[in-house]
Amino acid sequence: SSGEIQRINQRQVFLIAGSLAEGATLSQAIAETDSVLADLELPTGVSVLPSSTAETNRQLQTSLKVLGGLATFLVFVVMALQYNSLIDPLVIMLTVPLALAGGILGLYITQTAIGATVLVGAVLLVGIVVNNAIIMVELANQIYQQEKVDRTTAILKAAPRRLRPILMTTITTVLGLFPLSLGIGEGSEFLQPLGVVVFSGLSLATLLTLFIIPCFYVLLHNLAEGKKLLS
Repeated sequence: SSGEIQRINQRQVFLIAGSLAEGATLSQAIAETDSVLADLELPTGVSVLPSSTAETNRQLQTSLKVLGGLATFLVFVVMALQYNSLIDPLVIMLTVPLALAGGILGLYITQTAIGATVLVGAVLLVGIVVNNAIIMVELANQIYQQEKVDRTTAILKAAPRRLRPILMTTITTVLGLFPLSLGIGEGSEFLQPLGVVVFSGLSLATLLTLFIIPCFYVLLHNLAEGKKLLS
């Protein structure tokens, strides 16, 4: 790598620059650089400062984590106001950890480092993955109110009816992200982690949603109705 001696704030500095290897990410490069610098024994008066790129990357990751938490909270608040209840939003929000688990699994399989684009993909997942649970829970509530059946019967009727729309929506989204997750095309390496997270997270969450959401829908509603009867 090339280097040059300059002065910053009247102090002499030695700037070291380099280029990323093919297939490497900025987060991986920063992590490897930090591990090498941690083993160095610097003489008195000599210190190491992070580059502006590394500092910007750290700040961006911190900001995206806050935005992810805020996005999750806002989605929950909107659904709580819409349903005028906390039970259905809780059932729907269970898809978020399922999606994040799928995203982490995809990152592990592809050996992709966590960076800013990964966090952007996680934020996107929060808004996308809840849609499948919403249409299932909404129909179950309509059947429960209109046909006067119990919660178990309502969700068992709603799930098969919403199976095809859920699968069609997910398949079209996943297929659209598949080329991106493979890193096909020039310059796609930057967005590939985003594609991996959304592709794997949405795929796993959809499969698990079809089985787990109906179970928790019945469980949480039965618990809430049981408490009402006791009170």
